Amino acid sequence: MRVPAGLLSGAAVTGLLAAGLTAAAPAASAATTVKTATAAKAVTAAKAAAAPAGVRAPWAELANAATGADLWSRSSVSERPMGSVTKVMTAYAVIEAGDLNRVITVPEGIVAYDKKWDASTAGLVPGEKLTALQLLYAMMLPSGCDAAYTLATAYGPGFTAFVAKMNATARKLGLSKTHFSDPSGLPNPGQYTNYSTVRDLISLGRDAMKLAVFRQVVATRSYHLAAGAGHRAHTWKNLNQLLTSYSGAVGIKTGFTAAAGECLLFEARRGSTTLIGAVLHSAASESASDQAAPVRDATAMLNWGFSR
Repeated sequence: MRVPAGLLSGAAVTGLLAAGLTAAAPAASAATTVKTATAAKAVTAAKAAAAPAGVRAPWAELANAATGADLWSRSSVSERPMGSVTKVMTAYAVIEAGDLNRVITVPEGIVAYDKKWDASTAGLVPGEKLTALQLLYAMMLPSGCDAAYTLATAYGPGFTAFVAKMNATARKLGLSKTHFSDPSGLPNPGQYTNYSTVRDLISLGRDAMKLAVFRQVVATRSYHLAAGAGHRAHTWKNLNQLLTSYSGAVGIKTGFTAAAGECLLFEARRGSTTLIGAVLHSAASESASDQAAPVRDATAMLNWGFSR
């Protein structure tokens, strides 16, 4: 029998309302849970899209080469050794000084210098005579520390004076977290006395790539110097594997020391867009050294950047 609503007691009405609300609560809770889960997935997807996947380097950054705008970064202002990426500054200082056709005699000092640090070389022999431009190829392609030493002593003049010029140039360029102690990037005198940040390195790379000679040198895959009156024949191959593995890659420089790990300052161009990036201490694992690791990191970063 239906009971008129007006005959229900206040307590009964309250009880029915409470029962109705209780019955509806599970549906409302389920809807809220679905919405929350959907929102969480959207946030996760957004975060994934906002960063390149699979980059192992603890210190990394990708930027727009034209504007310098940071597109993605990780610990980008931490000071770290960068190995032979240092040679970008050595080349920059030499090119800015000019007179690249000057003939320079390879000094005897390269022998002890290379031997002390077990350094990579361009196979130069004391007494050989090469132009500054030829020595730039010898330094930047096979990462010749003998060529870096030769250029430093010639353009200092003297090793110490040249290192001072490197640091003065760093200050002029606004690289406030960069310090040089060696023109090759060797651990001279210590593993952490020569350092920079990926952000500073990108800034340096952008300035260096404005120089036509620098762009020409770092984009060269192989350089052959025929024997001449003052020197032997040399063939130097670029250690930057990105030049042959990534379409649009135009440079810039590899680096390695025990403390720095595998490093790479890189730039690539596709269409009207040019991206520049840097990775320090890339490796497949924390304990491994893998020359292909920075190339993999750079590839992942560039693919992500160009797809945006």
